[in-house]
Amino acid sequence: MKSIKRSLFTVLIFTFCLSISCSSSTQEVIKEKIEEKESPLEEKDKDKDKDDTDTPSAQIMTLGTYAGLPRLSNGRTDISTLIKQLNDLNANTYNWLIWKGNKDWDDLIQFLPLATQHNISVWVTLVPPSESKPKAKWSSEPYGKDYIRWAKEIALLSKVYPNLVALSIDDFILSNLDTFTPEYLGKMIKEFDKVNSDLSFIPCVYYDQLTLDFANRYGSLIDGVLFPYMAASERMNLQNPNLVGNEIAHIRSIFKREMPIYIDVYSAIHSNLGATTPAYVEKVIKDGGVHADGVLIYVHPNPSTESEKYKIVKDEFARLKEVGKGK
Repeated sequence: MKSIKRSLFTVLIFTFCLSISCSSSTQEVIKEKIEEKESPLEEKDKDKDKDDTDTPSAQIMTLGTYAGLPRLSNGRTDISTLIKQLNDLNANTYNWLIWKGNKDWDDLIQFLPLATQHNISVWVTLVPPSESKPKAKWSSEPYGKDYIRWAKEIALLSKVYPNLVALSIDDFILSNLDTFTPEYLGKMIKEFDKVNSDLSFIPCVYYDQLTLDFANRYGSLIDGVLFPYMAASERMNLQNPNLVGNEIAHIRSIFKREMPIYIDVYSAIHSNLGATTPAYVEKVIKDGGVHADGVLIYVHPNPSTESEKYKIVKDEFARLKEVGKGK
């Protein structure tokens, strides 16, 4: 990430406070950042150059989990437990879903500085209109279906915490493309670029929707694809782990430029396709490590109730790091 001068940093944060009705937790975080005593810029730059190879953004392969975070009895995120589990899993990334928790945005702001300390990159996933009110029980809050506003706020937050590296939208397909037209998405990207052109947009798109038409319309606007693997080229199922390489090769072939592909491995039960086995999860991670640019596990495994899958994710992520893909 590019460093910025202290004066520009202060202007951005001031703009952030003026542009939104900040929650109390947001205000506290921003105030702490402004009042934090920084070392001279030259020393900071030297330290940054020296440590760049250890930062998540410099790691070759994204290894992370998605959603399913541990929660406290009051519904808030158990941030310390999440950090401990990500470290134990050898993960370098967490994909933070803003959906069912009405304080998910506030909790994300509290999570980011701890994630920074542990070299964990963060993606943020929003739900599309098909998974928002009134069609669903929940929406991504506090900005709902105003995705241009979301783009602005996430870009501003990424300037405070450069380990916030990507925005994703779940089910970026079918009827949701009526909202996410190329023109609308272009406005979202402009909001990124005004503040932080390094922030990536990586939508979640299923195999059947990754067509030449999609690539032609959206290929220049996206920075990668989060691809939920379901053996869809055969018949959508969560039993056959053997088509990962072929499906990723096909997805790469439809784009006119090099497109990072991040495989989403189903560990959780699917509402229509049922549960995956530990052996299935292990095989998809192995092949994803060979063919994809990153591996994310949906959802973050619980070490108590999903101990076998948890151990598989931990061991496979450690192996990928050992062979040099996660460093």
